[in-house]
Amino acid sequence: MAALRYSGLMIGVLTFAFSGSMPIAAVAGAVQFVPHRAVYDISLARASPGSGISEMSGRMVYELVGSDCAGYTQKMRFVTRITGRDGEAQINDLRTSSWEQAEGKKLRFTTSQYRNDHLEETTQGNADRGKSGDTVKVQLTKPGHKGLEISGDVMFPMQHSLALIAAAKRGEDVLMAELYDGSEKGEKVYLTNAFIGHEVATAERLEGVPLGVQAKVDLKGRPVWPMAISYFDPQETQQDSVPSYELSFRLYDNGISTKLFIDYGDFAVEGALTDVTLLEKTKCEGQKGR
Repeated sequence: MAALRYSGLMIGVLTFAFSGSMPIAAVAGAVQFVPHRAVYDISLARASPGSGISEMSGRMVYELVGSDCAGYTQKMRFVTRITGRDGEAQINDLRTSSWEQAEGKKLRFTTSQYRNDHLEETTQGNADRGKSGDTVKVQLTKPGHKGLEISGDVMFPMQHSLALIAAAKRGEDVLMAELYDGSEKGEKVYLTNAFIGHEVATAERLEGVPLGVQAKVDLKGRPVWPMAISYFDPQETQQDSVPSYELSFRLYDNGISTKLFIDYGDFAVEGALTDVTLLEKTKCEGQKGR
């Protein structure tokens, strides 16, 4: 059975001449993501016979805390129970954690993959854009010590998320980027192509938002855009190449997402928002990042 992969929602080289070395603050401007914890119920949307999957259910918990001065920490736990066509069930548990400097110069990340409560793989490392910003140096400590050097034009997850909102506010409908988030053993840079839809009409802004969430967070008064991002392997960049996977969702201007849909090709899953908890904003102590 296939293992789930997931890059951060709030998970390059942008078509509107945005440099990966530009500070997040310069991109954000009026973009302010609210610290929060969001819970999504995961269900199987479709599966081809070749996927080996007959049933799937699960939950994803995403958490964002931090600020421009303290940097941003993202945590995600993605647990699914997958039943194969032979009737055998398997529990997949993906856990990720990352901290990103507000100026987009540093990224620390850890990813652990459990299967049936057994730790199968851990990736840990850090990425440093350096003073010049021409390259990003990656130092991996798990599963083994390894050094990599990638283009300084790559974007880290929070840079990408904030750039999506900035592009949406400008009315742009396409955003191309190279994205590095430490996934795939920390050795993968994805080429991404994001399509940004028109701002959702006020009357439809709460579609897919439970009443309990509406009582906690004012989303009706916030702009929201439908977005779809295709993730391509840089080794497969032919004109008709198929993306490794595709992610679509609605993204509010405060960073909360709804109506998740992840297409892995031979199967796809949906994520329905069930709860949101607003968290305290990290206080600034005179330093920008660590």
